[in-house]
Amino acid sequence: MKSEMAERLLNGAVENTDGDDEGSDLKRRVWTEMKLMWRIAFPSILARVTSFGVMVVTQSFLGHVSELDLAAFALIQSILIRFVNGILLYDDEHPL
Repeated sequence: MKSEMAERLLNGAVENTDGDDEGSDLKRRVWTEMKLMWRIAFPSILARVTSFGVMVVTQSFLGHVSELDLAAFALIQSILIRFVNGILLYDDEHPL
């Protein structure tokens, strides 16, 4: 059980177990931590930006087709986004 808890989530993470030079190489440790955070956060950021881009391109194409299609898409998209955000942000302890 303990070995499962000690398993690393990111391969290649450097861990300093000496404790001797705790404050001596702060810049290197901060840079290593930032690289690991970006490795986790970048796919999420990319997915958000591309999904927003798809919505913008779709709206611009529908705006050229007809006003009714653009209004229908805007209505459905706003309802869908609110529904999905409601599912993602749902919290039992702190309801909105």
